Amino acid sequence: MRSSNPVFSRRGFGRDNGYAGFNTAPQAGGPAVATQANPYAQPTTGNPYAQNPYAQQDLQYGAPPQAPATTGRMTIDDVVMRTGTTLGVLIVTAALSWALLPVDDANISRSYGIGIGAALIGMVLAFVQAFKRKASPALILTYAAFEGVFLGVISNIVDNRIADGAAMQAVIGTMAVFAGVLVAYKAGWIRVNRRFYGFVMAAALGFILLMAVNLLFAVFGGGDGLGFRSGALGVVFGVIGIILGACFLALDFKQVEDGIAYGAPREEAWLAAFGLTLTLVWIYMEFLRLISILNSSD
Repeated sequence: MRSSNPVFSRRGFGRDNGYAGFNTAPQAGGPAVATQANPYAQPTTGNPYAQNPYAQQDLQYGAPPQAPATTGRMTIDDVVMRTGTTLGVLIVTAALSWALLPVDDANISRSYGIGIGAALIGMVLAFVQAFKRKASPALILTYAAFEGVFLGVISNIVDNRIADGAAMQAVIGTMAVFAGVLVAYKAGWIRVNRRFYGFVMAAALGFILLMAVNLLFAVFGGGDGLGFRSGALGVVFGVIGIILGACFLALDFKQVEDGIAYGAPREEAWLAAFGLTLTLVWIYMEFLRLISILNSSD
């Protein structure tokens, strides 16, 4: 299946033309399934990871064929470690930008400009990685660094000028959503199948298009545009954004589970970390926006 995150849009962890693992038997941590539909199966036609590079030499010198090595597959520990590293870089740069870029009246314009510039660079790096066929750890960590600068500046502005403690509330909210979705997914309360995937992607597309229209009206018409990001409507769409982020997490968990079950190579853990980071940033920003709206209306 293809994840909601751009990072998974070009290469999935499963099978069946991007809809892997739906209603299939393998579970996370299980052995790879030896079927032609599984791109990581051992062995299978067309799987570059299943081929023995020395097979021709073995046949030439009469050596018996060797079974493909089972090492180098992605594990949950790999995903946790890569995700922790990516989020760690993001948190460090966010803390540094919070401390080093003041948001008082004399410096807020400069700090805000740096934050927006970092966000644009991070967005470009995210798209570059999304369209690469393989994970680039340096690119992913650089994205996390610039994204952290942006989050640090924005969080500082909201926390100091709109709602005291908003950043910590947004962090707690994001952690709560992550933990809740993880528990619900592992307990089987959330069933990630074709229907779920299609519904989430359609809802996300509509949400993004609507926010883009609102932004265009705000840029050319001034004010709050169509009002989708302020007042009562802003609260409604903030909640919708958080719910969509929770759905994205479920898709990401499924993607990781399929990667482990079908024997994805270890470097794919960086793609999982990248996708989870994108989703967590989405949820955090929606929480921060929602908190700022609620405090602005007081």
